[in-house]
Amino acid sequence: MRGESAGGVGAPWFDEGMDADADALREQSRALWATVACFVLGALAGAAVLWGNPRPFAGGGSVILPAALIAGVITGAAFVVSTLVHRAGETEGMPPWQALISNLSTVAVTIALGGVAGLGVLLAGEVLASGLQGLELSAIGGGALTGVASAIGGRLAFRMGIDLSTRSLAGLLFSFLVIGTLFAMITAGDPTWWERNFSQLGIGDGSWAFNGTLIVAGVLVATVGSYIGRDLHRMRGDSALRRIGTIVIVWALAGAALTAVGLFPVHTMRVPHLIAAFAALVLMLVAAVITARALPAGPRTLRVATGGLVVLVAVAVVLTFGFRMLSVTVLEGIVIVLVLLWLSTFVQFLAVLAPATPRVSARPTLLHP
Repeated sequence: MRGESAGGVGAPWFDEGMDADADALREQSRALWATVACFVLGALAGAAVLWGNPRPFAGGGSVILPAALIAGVITGAAFVVSTLVHRAGETEGMPPWQALISNLSTVAVTIALGGVAGLGVLLAGEVLASGLQGLELSAIGGGALTGVASAIGGRLAFRMGIDLSTRSLAGLLFSFLVIGTLFAMITAGDPTWWERNFSQLGIGDGSWAFNGTLIVAGVLVATVGSYIGRDLHRMRGDSALRRIGTIVIVWALAGAALTAVGLFPVHTMRVPHLIAAFAALVLMLVAAVITARALPAGPRTLRVATGGLVVLVAVAVVLTFGFRMLSVTVLEGIVIVLVLLWLSTFVQFLAVLAPATPRVSARPTLLHP
């Protein structure tokens, strides 16, 4: 009887553990097959595009640009497939406005993932080119290279699609800005750009890298704001929708301003560029403050971090424009790093406090209860 009783009590726990293990193994198997599929598709597409005479690894007509484009497309496609497989019913029962926001966010993440993969391949190519001068690859070799790049990007995107969180989006934003900025630095036409400001990276032959990074990063900032709103809604419900809506709008405006910085190059549209850059700075600070205040029972550490963010940015601005002790380039770097550090801190707390299950709004429209 004792063995039966123990077995009866332990059986549900054992079954739940077995189910969790089976789900984890199933996800790992799917991720492995997705990696294989991305490699095969990338290799075939790369070989087809590069078919003909061998191409150089670097320089004009190199294999890197086609490999980056193909890897970016396949990475985005892997995220879409993973989303359809693992989160197909996420918007079920949601009012149209809530489902629309969720779907638009998915599109934005797809674009950003493709951009990260493409820029990552370009950056790796620029770094490796210095040690592989004179290397030429046949269509098969170029296809294999493209397959490897597609497999790496596709696997990461597929894993992200399983359970997309605000924390993973913040990490994606950080990675995208770092990779895009580093690539722009390496390919900058003016090696003395740092003597003035980061905007100088948006001038010249390689300007598309920096400007494109800012455009997509702006979309991603707005998407991060949307997911912050999603998590706050899961915690606070429909009663806080007005306040949550304000937070999402401010993040969206900050993202739009950052996108405008990329759309308006400083050498051709100086005034709009400077206005957009200043607006992006102010709006991100405002977004950080009102977002931290909206977190119910926010930890003291987060309040201190938010206050420190505002104070440090203010001090940096005074030192730059009041005492001329810092260059504009250093100021921009300080602000970007501080905002990203604050964001990474905030989403860590949010991941702990916010429920993991979707919350369907009872409001048929966003503006009216």
